[in-house]
Amino acid sequence: MLVFTQRLKSNTVQADLSLALTAEERSRSRHRFDHPNGTALFFQLPRGTVLRQGDLLQTEDSSSTLEIQAKPEPVITVRIADELELLQAAYHLGNRHVALEVGQDEAGQYLRLQPDSVLEDMLHHRGLSITAETLPFQPEAGAYGHHHG
Repeated sequence: MLVFTQRLKSNTVQADLSLALTAEERSRSRHRFDHPNGTALFFQLPRGTVLRQGDLLQTEDSSSTLEIQAKPEPVITVRIADELELLQAAYHLGNRHVALEVGQDEAGQYLRLQPDSVLEDMLHHRGLSITAETLPFQPEAGAYGHHHG
């Protein structure tokens, strides 16, 4: 079993393993995962650690380095041309403490969240465009999260 105890601050090291994890799995700081090659991996990271796409973890003895990948998962993407309406939707979702990715791509600004029929109904009622997709989900760390960049 490989035990990963530290996140590297720079990406100058070449990873010898990679592991695709969902957003929920990337929030587990102490957990056992099975690598597709059969190797058991254990994360023993500081509590509250949230991993992001491209993060590198290393074993305590520096013998192995693991690159984290954001695994595609079912999400809904919310878009509307009016920025104020998108901000209002983000406010209403935030009031419900929903894990939310806020971003911008070639199609414009968006909110992305995990599928939830009640929230989808609320968003439809507000006139927002909703698309079901399977993509990597990278929610905001939160106001007190340990965001790094």
